[in-house]
Amino acid sequence: MRELERESTRNRRASALAIVGPGRVGRSVSRALRAAGLEHSLHGRGEPVDPAARIVLLCVPDGEIGDACEATAGNVRFVGHTSGATGLDVLAAATSRGAGAFSLHPLMSVPDGRTELAGAPCALAADDEEALAVARELAEALGMRPFDVPEESRTAYHAAACIASNFLVALEESAVELLERAGVDDGRELLSTLVLRSAANWSERGAAALTGPIARGDEATVAAHLEAIAAADPELLDLYRALAERTRAVAGRTGEPAR
Repeated sequence: MRELERESTRNRRASALAIVGPGRVGRSVSRALRAAGLEHSLHGRGEPVDPAARIVLLCVPDGEIGDACEATAGNVRFVGHTSGATGLDVLAAATSRGAGAFSLHPLMSVPDGRTELAGAPCALAADDEEALAVARELAEALGMRPFDVPEESRTAYHAAACIASNFLVALEESAVELLERAGVDDGRELLSTLVLRSAANWSERGAAALTGPIARGDEATVAAHLEAIAAADPELLDLYRALAERTRAVAGRTGEPAR
């Protein structure tokens, strides 16, 4: 019998699974669990967890994981968190009492508590095979696609996720700002088709999706860009230079001239 089912069978008077943290991630996890028909309880930060709970998932900010773990019931069998960058050592208050530790990080942007988690990759880590099995089962119950991340590589993994997601938003906002400085309104609406198509091309083709003047070796256009940015929005010059250098490196890997 699966671990979540075993714990529910031992614990018929209350949910064996407790979610702590009713923020964006916590509410999205709870929503997905309800859709899957999996019994659970949702607790606010600082609220006591039912002592009958055997599995606790902490969906709180990184800096609060340790305190939230300390506040969980003493008979918890497994404790996990949803942080991408934080290791399992932050769950020491539970592991010192014999609990298994795991982490479960949805590799996706969660902008609100109604975010659909199904289909998203999910990074897992655990301190033993039993805890890893619980994490994997929970991820699958949420409809996500679990994969393992070595504990020592967690921070690098999360940095990659931030580059792919957070930095993308910052980059596109920079492009919108430059358009506004150039006298073009509705930048987000105008750029959306280009951004979404570029993302789809990259998903399908990787580095071979690269187009534009740097991929073509058109350095004269790059120089003109720098002059225009210096006149319109000089704060973006360093960003453009850094991205141009990185783009040259990516273009050098493809070995194909872009049109």
